[in-house]
Amino acid sequence: MFPRKQTPPIPLASQRVVDDEKPYYDSKNKQPHLINLNNPHLRYTAILFLFLFAWLLVLLFWFPPTTTTTTNNVATDHHQLPLHKPQNIITHKAKPASVPVPTCSGGVSVYVYDLPAEFNVGLLQDCRHLNIYTDMCPHVANCGLGQPISNVMGSGSASETSSWFATHQFIGEMIFHARMENHPCRTLKPHRADLFYVPFYGGLHASSKFRESNLTERDALAVKLVDYIQGQPWWRRNQGRDHFMALSRTAWDFMRTTDGPDFGANCLLNLPAAKNMSVLTVERQPWQGDNQHGMPYPSYFHPSSYQEVVTWQNRMRQSDRPHLFSFIGAPRKGLEKAAIRDELIKQCGESTRCELLQCVSINGGSNKCHEPSEVLNAMSRSEFCLQAPGDSFTRRSTFDSVLAGCIPVFFSRHTAYTQYAWFLPEDVKTYSVFIDEKSEASKRIEEELLKIPREKVEKMRETVIRLIPRLTYAHPNATDVGFMDAVDVAIAALAKHTKTNKLLNIQY
Repeated sequence: MFPRKQTPPIPLASQRVVDDEKPYYDSKNKQPHLINLNNPHLRYTAILFLFLFAWLLVLLFWFPPTTTTTTNNVATDHHQLPLHKPQNIITHKAKPASVPVPTCSGGVSVYVYDLPAEFNVGLLQDCRHLNIYTDMCPHVANCGLGQPISNVMGSGSASETSSWFATHQFIGEMIFHARMENHPCRTLKPHRADLFYVPFYGGLHASSKFRESNLTERDALAVKLVDYIQGQPWWRRNQGRDHFMALSRTAWDFMRTTDGPDFGANCLLNLPAAKNMSVLTVERQPWQGDNQHGMPYPSYFHPSSYQEVVTWQNRMRQSDRPHLFSFIGAPRKGLEKAAIRDELIKQCGESTRCELLQCVSINGGSNKCHEPSEVLNAMSRSEFCLQAPGDSFTRRSTFDSVLAGCIPVFFSRHTAYTQYAWFLPEDVKTYSVFIDEKSEASKRIEEELLKIPREKVEKMRETVIRLIPRLTYAHPNATDVGFMDAVDVAIAALAKHTKTNKLLNIQY
């Protein structure tokens, strides 16, 4: 909207040129002459000058200059972003009045490598064979969020269910990639980047090769990726110490050993170049993973705004919890794994204060543990959620329990405490209970939990509920959600970690 034209202001008395006040010199005879404003040309010129000056002042005050802020060289030429757009993404209609300006927390710029498709999106073309146990095609939809789900714990409206998906537990690398492509910390200028993200879908590839007996073939893509990255000029700048990957399987799946049974792992994280990089993984190797950092398993909630998070948090605060504790899981094979699992199932089944949801198919029916609403309902009705180690130390169930406001009870320190230091409070007693699986206390879980004062339980649950945002992966379509999600927390921590390593000149 343009301002209305103003009548040129009349010059002030002190600004008027009087005939006998301002002499000028004639170039011919050097004699002073006075400016004659009776000359119509001079008069019109002066009026025009004053009019333009006044108009300029009006524009300056009416439309003050605005500066377009680009934090850390974040790409603003949107026709170049994203470099690739996975198909089937469900879009959310944004409310212009409530959409904040995208900001990059921590002052860090991240360059996202545009890898050849064979290292990421090209793998999705054979989605049926990305996992030897299940068809991954439904799970890679919507940038890895999976299939949308409705009626989550009785929430039927579209606004309440549009952020809920049946997300697979080993799909986080896809979600991380999609988030980074729209992330406000992203830059298209590698020479100004603080971090370099290598979007390799290593977890999906690894799970497709678990039964490959030819080790050279099993390792081929991992070796090819490392060779490709080492050939990039930005790798040579710091020998990869400012590069990172996000892998959505455990580190064990990328650290094949020669002195033990072959579980189908490849050699990616054993390669010298990969050891120079930082690696985000859902489970780090506690003893040899100095360059590995645990990142949360994805749960089912992927909000697009902070208000969605607050609404859910308040709902979990008000949730009626008639059960003291619950266990969701299935028996495991193997002496050590089976022992604690069998003990928890036994104690929960015998207690009137425990809700047991066994992850088995009964009479050929569906497994209830694959139904997000069944899992969250059981957890949201419980004060404590037992988190026994599964096939490895960690469990996706830990993050489901936090989402449900249920206090996790751990039986191994490697299930969370040595894994997710960047995401969980340093004081583990503020949000969890630890019972050593080999202790006598593990044989009387109900008794141990009843010892905790009610006031402390309430305080612990509030801490758990406040952790929900930082353990959640926001919807990839959201450019600035108004809170720090798991990706934001990881980027900020990586920037700090990389800067420290540069100062100390640390090489893994």
